[in-house]
Amino acid sequence: MKKKILIISGGISKERQISIDTGKQVAIELQKNNYRVRISEPDFRLNEEIDSFKPDIIFNALHGQFGEDGYIQTILESTGIPYTHSGVIPSAIAMDKELSKKIFIKNKILTPKYLIFYFNKSKSKSKLIKLVENKLKFPVVIKPINEGSSVNVFICTKKNIFKKIKLLSEYKKIIIEQFIGGREIQASIISTKKLGVIELRPKRKFYDFQAKYNPKAKTEHILPVKLSKKDYKNVLSIAMNAHRLIGCSGVTRSDFKFYKGKFYLLEINTQPGMTKLSLVPEIANFHGISFIKLIEMILQDALKKK
Repeated sequence: MKKKILIISGGISKERQISIDTGKQVAIELQKNNYRVRISEPDFRLNEEIDSFKPDIIFNALHGQFGEDGYIQTILESTGIPYTHSGVIPSAIAMDKELSKKIFIKNKILTPKYLIFYFNKSKSKSKLIKLVENKLKFPVVIKPINEGSSVNVFICTKKNIFKKIKLLSEYKKIIIEQFIGGREIQASIISTKKLGVIELRPKRKFYDFQAKYNPKAKTEHILPVKLSKKDYKNVLSIAMNAHRLIGCSGVTRSDFKFYKGKFYLLEINTQPGMTKLSLVPEIANFHGISFIKLIEMILQDALKKK
């Protein structure tokens, strides 16, 4: 008999709708293949759902805050039921861009230089501009420490940096990062397997939230990636190294910039999307792994953690 799978999706992050889409599409695929499936929000009824349904595995389809930063993982640990994707500590580390960057740097993984901007310790405009010019150079990228899917990410010049920083004032601190030009390359790992690589050519300024999820943005997905065998092997090795260093489980997607022959790791995503526009299913499909096979690989990995 096929296993019972409880899918948790929705939530309260800025990526709620993406999570709902991921949950629905995973559920449809599992139901087509005779799994017993139920979808639940991560709210006060979650424990009741778990108690009544008694799932064999919980599929975590949440994205963003509270879904991939260790919070829901802490709750799921208390159930004793195997759940998909990374555990508490790896999720928290990967979601924290400052902490994950420190790990990358310590382990000699190339990543853009950065500064941390604290809203309660804000510098004068002239001091901040001088600091950025000395350490990073303009343009720079500003983004929250702990959001995913390029939520609230902006490329800034000297002229507009303070205007853009004000847009992020809901956060206690943000990251100001060196802007790296070049190509958008993404590499995916599942468990101990190097899944593959994809290149993205956004029509927008960069691969932002709209470029990721809005079909009208017409981001070009390039498979196979035009890289030398050496470079292809190298980017997958870096992605695997990051996956292992942080202690990730299941599937991850590492986002890179390829510039002047070097790969710069921007971040590692422990809960990559599973929508029709999502990259991991597209990479898997290109390498002959169907959507249901990919989902089953993620479920099998969850059982290993039990």
